[in-house]
Amino acid sequence: MSAISDPVADYLTRIRNAQKARHPYVDVPASNLKRAITQILVDKGYVADYVNVEDNKQGLIRIYLKYLRGGKPVIQRLERVSKPGLRRYVGAEKLPRVMNGLGVALVSTSRGVMTDKEARRAGIGGEVLAYVS
Repeated sequence: MSAISDPVADYLTRIRNAQKARHPYVDVPASNLKRAITQILVDKGYVADYVNVEDNKQGLIRIYLKYLRGGKPVIQRLERVSKPGLRRYVGAEKLPRVMNGLGVALVSTSRGVMTDKEARRAGIGGEVLAYVS
């Protein structure tokens, strides 16, 4: 088994695939970065909740997915922006707006992972990890 070269892309893909299959939750290997991203998704209402599951290894994050009436997933778009082969860094003045502010851009800054709005308010830029809407 080979190591995953882009854990954030794997994380986003697992969520995307679980939603397409209408799963109630998805388990992803845990890391501090993934926990921070998941916390933002919970705070912004894109996923219902998450719990940390111990497995005597690195641990798992169990993310409980959220659906609208009719079974349509709340997350319509989950797109990786910065990739290992081409990192995307932006300054505070060039932070992207997703769907004119209706979505969020996840930004990894020197103060941790935050949304584009929080980074703009704090006046700091960073690596644009993903778009969520």
